[in-house]
Amino acid sequence: MAERVDWSPDGTPRSPRFGDVYHGAGGALDQARHVFLAGCDLPAAWAGRERWHILETGFGLGLNFLAAWRAWKDDPQRPRVLHFVSMEAWPVAAEDILRASAQAPEVQDLARELATRWWGLVPGWHRLQFDGGRVLLTLCVGDAKRMLDEQSFAADSVFLDGFDPQCNPAMWELATLKSVARCCRRGTMAATWTVAGQVRRDLQQCGFRLERVPGLPPKRERLRATFDPEWALRRPARSRREAPGTALVVGGGLAGAAAAASLARRGWRVQVLDSANEPASGASGLPAGLLAPHTSPDDNLLSRLSRAGIRMTLQEAGQRLVDGRDWERTGVLERREADARVPARLGSWEGDWQHLLEGGSLWHAAAAWVRPGALVRAWLSEPGVEWRGGVRVNAFLQREGRWCALDDAGEALACADLAVVAAALGSAELLDQRLTLNPVRGQVSWNLHDGASAPHEPPRNGHGHFLPDVPLPEGRAWLTGSTYGRGELSLEPRAEDQLANLERLQVLAPEAAARIEPQFRGGAVRAWVGVRCASADRRPLVGELAAGLWVSTAMGSRGLTFTALCAELLAARLHGEPLPLPVRLAAALAAQRAARGSAGAR
Repeated sequence: MAERVDWSPDGTPRSPRFGDVYHGAGGALDQARHVFLAGCDLPAAWAGRERWHILETGFGLGLNFLAAWRAWKDDPQRPRVLHFVSMEAWPVAAEDILRASAQAPEVQDLARELATRWWGLVPGWHRLQFDGGRVLLTLCVGDAKRMLDEQSFAADSVFLDGFDPQCNPAMWELATLKSVARCCRRGTMAATWTVAGQVRRDLQQCGFRLERVPGLPPKRERLRATFDPEWALRRPARSRREAPGTALVVGGGLAGAAAAASLARRGWRVQVLDSANEPASGASGLPAGLLAPHTSPDDNLLSRLSRAGIRMTLQEAGQRLVDGRDWERTGVLERREADARVPARLGSWEGDWQHLLEGGSLWHAAAAWVRPGALVRAWLSEPGVEWRGGVRVNAFLQREGRWCALDDAGEALACADLAVVAAALGSAELLDQRLTLNPVRGQVSWNLHDGASAPHEPPRNGHGHFLPDVPLPEGRAWLTGSTYGRGELSLEPRAEDQLANLERLQVLAPEAAARIEPQFRGGAVRAWVGVRCASADRRPLVGELAAGLWVSTAMGSRGLTFTALCAELLAARLHGEPLPLPVRLAAALAAQRAARGSAGAR
């Protein structure tokens, strides 16, 4: 269970964890504004900036985040993107966040929005997005020092908050503050409510210049600090492209559309080029797909990556698509073999992700069906994105620091400051075969319901998947599959693949298979065929292969899971922003692992 807060009769938290910070005549929100925002010269310090990064050492009840978000919304000179990265070992319950904000009308609407995304906070990183993806909260659940050591960005402001130093000295010990300092650039401002002597001495040892200033009564003093060490910083300079420019994205499927939208949210003017006349004409043209987490007994790399991606895609679908028409968060029932090993336990928030049922089946609450084409079109409608279909890009050439897309005759179709290759299997050719990519043919069987009411049952997953009732343009339909033909490129439907899908369904959902088997036997079932693009280890490839030349591809059979995550990872790397993943997980998606020698373009 999430940590519960002990509340006093006047509606303020009185546990040792929160009492020192949030009590006072000024109230909790006044404390957040006076100690942390004013302590870091906000909002004045971020005026006119493209982005701003706030690092916080203890999220608690979220008042500091809500105060910063409110200040951002109210400021006409606000940065285009606000990142708020916070550590929290024991996330409170959503109702505690709502209760803490009850006496602050100016943030109640924000608190309600935060509470709707406040689920599934198992140990690890969670990216919560607000205001169309322009306010990004990265909540790192776990030990503060360990979470800080996984960061790879330079903070502009630091909020030193959390337990009282006497209650939990580990959050304030020298080693933790050194980890904070490693996340600072020269000039980063920090603020805290404590003026404890040991904390002051340790901050000075870490390179902070300190100033004791009046606190909010009844506290007499608080600390302001500026990171300005007397020694030269030997850490490598972090890449940080401040100003957006123009970008070309080649590929109008899930990967390309997601990358275009992420860049456009950051102010880029993006052209998306595709040889097809309509978006989502390749593997992303699947009528409907299943979005479901991967589980494993040891909570392996793929399991952790899939949770990060699914949370992000669910948020994107909820903000951009029509519920019940383009997508629906139905949950999914995973059939598991009798001798399958039990998946890893995820802690107090496990039920938001998975629940082991009697008989060994697994219920995934954070699962949905999605129409990929609808998501692609929604991303392409982001202001700043221009779609250009029927345009075949044959090669890239760098001219005077800009990347130009060339046609078959070698003429420039368009030039831009930045190029992103997201053309599935075509990415390898555009990059002169510098990446190793593998085709995987998939055939899905589907048909319309015959007029009878569709069965009320959840989607199924396991060895294949089954969507019992999805609204398509042709009518309400069921879908099942998919085959997995490694190395195959044919787009022609195959009768044997239809039979293979039926055989899988007979194991996955026997009652459904018996109901629709006559359609298979009578040849009435339709087929959809697509060729997916996969890497050797079946993880996506995202990263910069040459200066200004990026790639986002190889989503395999998990395009709905990974494309939004990869797009945000690309944008974060480009701008030196906080990553949506710990550095070790982000490295597992780096395109360089599949590159042959130094990258270039044809």
